[in-house]
Amino acid sequence: MHDEAEDILSVLCGDEEAGVRLDAFAAAHAGISRARAQKLIEDGDITLNGRAAKKNEKLSPGDRVEIAFPETEDAEAEPEDIPLDVVWEDGDIIVVNKPAGMVVHPAPGHASGTLVNALLWHCGDSLSGIGGVNRPGIVHRIDRDTSGLICAAKNDRAHASLAEQLRTHAMHREYRMIVTGNLREEEGTVDAPIGRHPTDRKKMAVIRPGTKNGGHAREAVTHWQTIERYPSSGFTYAGAVLETGRTHQIRVHMAYIGHPLMGDTLYGGGHTPFERHYRSLLDGQMLHAAALVLKHPRTGEEMRFETPLPAGFGEMLAVLRAREDS
Repeated sequence: MHDEAEDILSVLCGDEEAGVRLDAFAAAHAGISRARAQKLIEDGDITLNGRAAKKNEKLSPGDRVEIAFPETEDAEAEPEDIPLDVVWEDGDIIVVNKPAGMVVHPAPGHASGTLVNALLWHCGDSLSGIGGVNRPGIVHRIDRDTSGLICAAKNDRAHASLAEQLRTHAMHREYRMIVTGNLREEEGTVDAPIGRHPTDRKKMAVIRPGTKNGGHAREAVTHWQTIERYPSSGFTYAGAVLETGRTHQIRVHMAYIGHPLMGDTLYGGGHTPFERHYRSLLDGQMLHAAALVLKHPRTGEEMRFETPLPAGFGEMLAVLRAREDS
């Protein structure tokens, strides 16, 4: 339930969210980090039933949380004239086909050349400020070496709507991937919580409750479907649909079931003789965000966007198919 003002999001706590902390509730509904939600609470920009509140207050059914987004600060990221493959753009959203190798937003070691830098040049001031000064417009991410569709918000209302669609799984994302080994079944589901790896901070991992870091893991569900098998080379072409959107989710889940993505050296791929021989065709892991389905934040119309496989991905499939036919 949204307030009429463009810069205020008003949400009622439902029965299923009773007992959730205010900062966690606000972060989930606004599509922001918990740290940013806590800062907004401290600054009085997030209220509970019309009053100032503490970040750790627990919510009850019917509680109203209002989030007032302050005017956007000057972005720390600088606009850069980087070409964008724009699939759709209007006054509320922009959908881009991101190439593999492009980082989504500035971070240590990647201060420039990111999607955010390109969006700032392309969109100017027309990006939502909810994500903060380094992530204007960014609602969801895909990994640097993953290609494909990503949607950014051009105003705060659109951002809040898209974040809610992500939270409720109303936004539908379809991927294409090449995995190591033979997926024996035609389809399957990996339902395993994901958290930060207990010893390698660069990685995520399946973390079971009761184990180290178990309390920090979050629900993660990936559905996969076999498309083509290449037994001569030892790989499978498959699709994946995300029910949740955790960091590195597909990569972690496929490695967890013994089928790391081709080229994904972080999670156990990239080491077969075939991958070494065709290294020139590998631009990171073989993972492509091929389709995105969402409801337009202003009209409510369901929209589906698709983008073809990148050249290197298609060439790799051609090699695999040729080896099967030889």
